[in-house]
Amino acid sequence: MYFSKMHGLGNDFMIINCINQNLFLSSSIIKKLSNRHTGIGFDQLLLVEKPNNSMFDFNYRIFNSNGNEVEQCGNGARCFGLFLLLKGLTEKKRISVSTKAKKLIIEFTSNNMIKVNMSEPSFKLENFTLLKNISYNNFSTKLIEENLMCSFVSIGNPHCIIKVQTIENAPVNILGKRIEKNIIFPQGINVGFMEIINKNNIKLRVYERDVGETYSCGSGACAAVAVGIVQNLLSHNVQVNLLGGNLIVTWKGFGHPLYMTGPAKHVYDGHIYI
Repeated sequence: MYFSKMHGLGNDFMIINCINQNLFLSSSIIKKLSNRHTGIGFDQLLLVEKPNNSMFDFNYRIFNSNGNEVEQCGNGARCFGLFLLLKGLTEKKRISVSTKAKKLIIEFTSNNMIKVNMSEPSFKLENFTLLKNISYNNFSTKLIEENLMCSFVSIGNPHCIIKVQTIENAPVNILGKRIEKNIIFPQGINVGFMEIINKNNIKLRVYERDVGETYSCGSGACAAVAVGIVQNLLSHNVQVNLLGGNLIVTWKGFGHPLYMTGPAKHVYDGHIYI
């Protein structure tokens, strides 16, 4: 099996071209491949597939390191796009891909950055939580079990955003794991800890569902900025400072798509017998 190893700001991926390789990867195989000591090692596995219909150029599938298929991965989308270019699978500078949750538009900009149209964020909690009769206060609600105010949003995948004074002291791994596994989120949830520096800059750490804290989370960056904008805390163009580097997130508000711009890096190509 031939693959590429790539990363987006330290959020790393194994990417496989399934157009010219006929593969079936069970969750147990994915777990073995993701092991950083005895396998390839990655946060997510990305599969490149033929489109499901003529509206799209490719189909994009994402699996977490535990073998669970998920709906969305922003950093992965940029690496997915770069992989298509490097492998000669497309010559387009703007491609449309389908995911488990929605469609994405991936665009290659003149400064070698990759811009992804992540579609409009959704604040409809009933899509991913068992919470009923939620009382909103400026798009926030109290998570009773943890006695803290949280904001919830979907960027194709679910996110819980918590504002903190400083991310250096935030209990990311302790609190992130507890919230991710809370029974009110049947499919789990990503948990972001956001420190607002000013209206154009935030710091962010993210505990990713099924993975743990990662160096970067593209959809988490989009989620945090979306929450900050609807709460009138952020401008429409924000730099998100993550452990692995910076992303630019732009959103004009409701009725408009959200855009994420950042780098992607190819690390190496390889093959493995499974």
